[in-house]
Amino acid sequence: MSDQSDPLAATLFAEVFMADQLARNRVSKALPKGMEISHFSVLNHLAHFNEERTPAQLAATFHVTRGAMTNTLSKLVWAGHIHIRPDWDDARRKFVAISPAGRAARDAALAAFMPVISDIVRSIGEDKVRQALPVLRELRLRLEE
Repeated sequence: MSDQSDPLAATLFAEVFMADQLARNRVSKALPKGMEISHFSVLNHLAHFNEERTPAQLAATFHVTRGAMTNTLSKLVWAGHIHIRPDWDDARRKFVAISPAGRAARDAALAAFMPVISDIVRSIGEDKVRQALPVLRELRLRLEE
């Protein structure tokens, strides 16, 4: 069977795309007022690694253009959720760090939407979700190539 008409592949990607769309919709509705998924994602990344990142590193991590990342970072600076400082060794580069207010906003966002996600996991069944994770991880890794 040709790759263009593989029904299993088509079904897999249809389900992944629809799940992504629906998950983003649910999370967006639960986020604190004014916070977008892109804002939460950057804050969550910075909080998780607890290290400064350059805007270029963040753009690469999230597979967006530098312009798109600059737009997101500008909104996060305006909200007081991140600090951007120059690289003292290379004036062309900047470093981004999460602020205490940003960490609090990230924590509030998690508190707002994790109950929704936890309810979904419980309704599916934790064992089924655990069984699906290796396949989803493998899919993600293959798509990153």
